[in-house]
Amino acid sequence: MPRRILYVAPLVGGETCLYRYHSLLRLRQEVVPFDLAKYAFRWGKLNALRYRYPVGPLIARVNGGLVDAVRIAKPDVVWFDKPLVFTALTLARIKESGALTVCYNQDNPFGPRQDGCWRQFYRIHRLFDLHCLFRTADVVRYQGWGKNFIELQFSFDSEQQFPPPAGWRDQDRTREVSYVGSPYEERPTFLRKLIIEHKLPVTVSGPNWNKVLTEEERKLFVRGAYLKDEAYREAIWQSKINLAFVTKLNEDDVAHKAFEITACGGFLLAERTPAHQAAFEEGKEAEFFSSVDECAQKICYYLAHPAEREVIALRGLERATRSGYDNDTQLARVVARLDGMLTG
Repeated sequence: MPRRILYVAPLVGGETCLYRYHSLLRLRQEVVPFDLAKYAFRWGKLNALRYRYPVGPLIARVNGGLVDAVRIAKPDVVWFDKPLVFTALTLARIKESGALTVCYNQDNPFGPRQDGCWRQFYRIHRLFDLHCLFRTADVVRYQGWGKNFIELQFSFDSEQQFPPPAGWRDQDRTREVSYVGSPYEERPTFLRKLIIEHKLPVTVSGPNWNKVLTEEERKLFVRGAYLKDEAYREAIWQSKINLAFVTKLNEDDVAHKAFEITACGGFLLAERTPAHQAAFEEGKEAEFFSSVDECAQKICYYLAHPAEREVIALRGLERATRSGYDNDTQLARVVARLDGMLTG
């Protein structure tokens, strides 16, 4: 049955929080937005400081605003998407209202990356009624704590990630090999080797590459900054081969982009991991690599064999759709669990 969900997240265009908000609406839930973007500083660096040092008037205002929103909306569920600024007192006030609390957090607060934004989260993470988990390392932790959780798959959004229009041809693609994302970990070194040593036509798009590349390198292979929504989708459409990497310092098992790329009908060439191999059949629904040399060899092969590449991309799309790697399928599982908790 439909539930009233107070959805607590920054509802900003191009961000996955907004996609999940729309997914819950498609699932016919009564969703009341609590937009954290309204509490953000205009200057981004102040927001980073706020997450590292969650004290002061702004923190008090957002916590007070949420308590007021719970009182007015009277939700069955308060759904937090990556809660960084909320206090134990706020969680207690929500519980007093009778609402369940959900922590949906695609990042890893406990991994070795040490982002510095989790100080307040560490104080409250054991207070939520249900946690949504995405990686094997987190499952082991939460089992040890005896916390209620549900295991989910990273997922694509069906309204944002979908195949190109009928009649799209390989000749329409303006990128040979493409990576869209941030310069995490070994990615700058890896892509330099593909481009400079193996002389492959790789295009990079994403934020912060100016911090790790020389001006000459940026001119050589960087095109565009942070691509969102339509621009992101079209970059995948326009790419003959789409690269995806796993963030090891986040203890990730898969790349979120793997599901977005295949949902867009793109050819996926991703880092080989057991979870990637479980999600897509290697050589039939996607291709994988374990080294720069293997990646380069597969790029050369599939650029020269477009028909094989197209068949694999189509099978990858079919697998992503058939296996429910989309937001609606994954979030429906959470809604069903909540319904059981509320009626049980």
